Amino acid sequence: MFVSTAYAQTAAPAGGGSDMLVQFLPLVLIFVVFYFLLIRPQQKKMKEHKTMLSAIRRGDRVVTGGGIIGIVTKVGADDEITVEIAENVRVRCLRSTVNLVLAKTEPAKGGDAGTPAAPADGAAKPAETTTAAGGIGKLFGRK
Repeated sequence: MFVSTAYAQTAAPAGGGSDMLVQFLPLVLIFVVFYFLLIRPQQKKMKEHKTMLSAIRRGDRVVTGGGIIGIVTKVGADDEITVEIAENVRVRCLRSTVNLVLAKTEPAKGGDAGTPAAPADGAAKPAETTTAAGGIGKLFGRK
């Protein structure tokens, strides 16, 4: 009485390959955006962190994953380093737990690359610091 009769319509003819391309185009565009905004910067950051970890030397001032700040006193051949966190207090930790290198030392001239170089004038070298802003700070001209 109140229900109308529904009639079936004939199916539209298949449009071919171009219709399928239009359907997948938004998915492809989303993947491209994700690659350039998320995946590529993360891979670059991981690569920089890996090179930073491989360049750790004795005398570098580091921050560990637990937030402990100390000076590297020994770099082992395996993945272990020894960090002095207070006077005569040394902690062994894995190289991969280092989050940040606060101050890098220069290698000794003509000597072992693992020993820190003493400044020529006896004064301490100013520390090279990295900002927490990272890439965003670079965009706005901060160092």
